[in-house]
Amino acid sequence: MSGPSDTQLIILSAAAQREDRNVLPLPGSLRGGAAHKVIGALLRRGLVEETPTDRFAKADPALNRIWRNDEDGRAILLRITGAGLAAIGIEQGASEDGPEAAEAAPAPKTLKPRSGTKQAQLIEMLRAEGGATIDEIAAATGWKPHTVRGAMSGVLKKKLGLTITSEKVEGRGRVYSIARD
Repeated sequence: MSGPSDTQLIILSAAAQREDRNVLPLPGSLRGGAAHKVIGALLRRGLVEETPTDRFAKADPALNRIWRNDEDGRAILLRITGAGLAAIGIEQGASEDGPEAAEAAPAPKTLKPRSGTKQAQLIEMLRAEGGATIDEIAAATGWKPHTVRGAMSGVLKKKLGLTITSEKVEGRGRVYSIARD
């Protein structure tokens, strides 16, 4: 089975950055049938899950936080699963399962990249002498350039707390690296 698409990776990365791990809101350009198709694929693969709540708030496209309502009218949220976190190279700490855990914001987790993942490969390239360009990283990982930039600014900077530096190098372009402590 192939890995998540670029759109799915963006959605999963955004959810991983939210305290409540909610998949919503989706990127503004993803609406209607396309949104349902992408979310359906994520649900089938077990990368996200529907989480019922005790709230009776209506799904509101303007707020874009509630996926749907069940037959009793309770709000159903979409949350990234442990498998979803693993798909973007994030190890999950202690698991919080069940609807009760979904109601409370999860405690901060210690996140670290798993070895052998594209995220680990990205970190290795950025730590290497001379760093790496967006094009070099994209070629090595198979990601699109916007996915590389998103991974650096989202997961590496915000989630893992790494400091990414960049400089223009003659004949090579903009080169990124992880700042040495």
